[in-house]
Amino acid sequence: MPLSTAFTTLLGIRHPIALAPMGGSAGGELAAAVSLGGGLGLLGAVGGDPEWLARELPIVAGAGRPWGVGFQTWATGPAVIEQALEYGPAAVMFSFGDPGPFTGRVRAAGAAVIVQVTDVEEARRAVDLGADVIVAQGTESGGHGARRGRSTLPFVPVVVDLADGIPVLAAGGIADGRGVAAVLALGAQGALIGTRFQATAESLVPPSTAEALVAGRGQDTERNRVLDIARSSRWPERYTARTLGHPHLDLWRGREAELAADPAAARRAYEADVASGAVPAQPIWAGEGVDLVTDLPPAAELVATLAADAERALARAGRG
Repeated sequence: MPLSTAFTTLLGIRHPIALAPMGGSAGGELAAAVSLGGGLGLLGAVGGDPEWLARELPIVAGAGRPWGVGFQTWATGPAVIEQALEYGPAAVMFSFGDPGPFTGRVRAAGAAVIVQVTDVEEARRAVDLGADVIVAQGTESGGHGARRGRSTLPFVPVVVDLADGIPVLAAGGIADGRGVAAVLALGAQGALIGTRFQATAESLVPPSTAEALVAGRGQDTERNRVLDIARSSRWPERYTARTLGHPHLDLWRGREAELAADPAAARRAYEADVASGAVPAQPIWAGEGVDLVTDLPPAAELVATLAADAERALARAGRG
């Protein structure tokens, strides 16, 4: 019997599992596959490239199941949000910044507002904003998150209590059904999963990245600003990124101020290494749960596996 929660009821989906809207990997095909599998597929719109959205939005919208789109709040604007709303998403997710200027339009379009938070203060603001769903992101997560955030297990119940009935999704380090079961036991109404879905048949990541994720280990991941500085990324300083190991991390670890002192030179050196093949064009974003990534299944099949394994884990726990 499917695990029914306030989140699944709100979005009209079968399983309490959502795809993290990861830039560079969560395209229309992956989001559609997750939705077809009974989860909530969230398109990774990042700041919002109109041409990319014009290509990917019809794919996920055409699946005929509830779906959503996620934006990096600090980098987006009303025009691309309006573009996404034209396709009728069930939800729009905002991460990393103040979504206040955009939520009214999202609600007017009939979509749920999902707000990702990385600390307690952000969680309070999300509650005050009237978020329909709150994502509590722990520092184990791959990609960007709070420099001074908290681990998923102690953070999630704090946000659940603060949310006082607003459905909470847990994010960070969740890569199998046992992780889904664990956060449900903590009071979350579902899980937002990223790294595991990067390593699926429909992900946009290149084969070399997928292979690195399968081979990766949690102890090889690191949260740092080095790669943002080296790539001249505009990410706000308060957010660092967790990736697999990288030569530029080894070169500049602990010397971020020195690297940032000459950003043009840092960018030239990085681009030269990319051109020579010494480093990949993009860092390999990966969370601490990467050890549990062992294959490259179809995403819909993975959703079913995660849900079934979570049900079994909860049943085992109930037997004592």
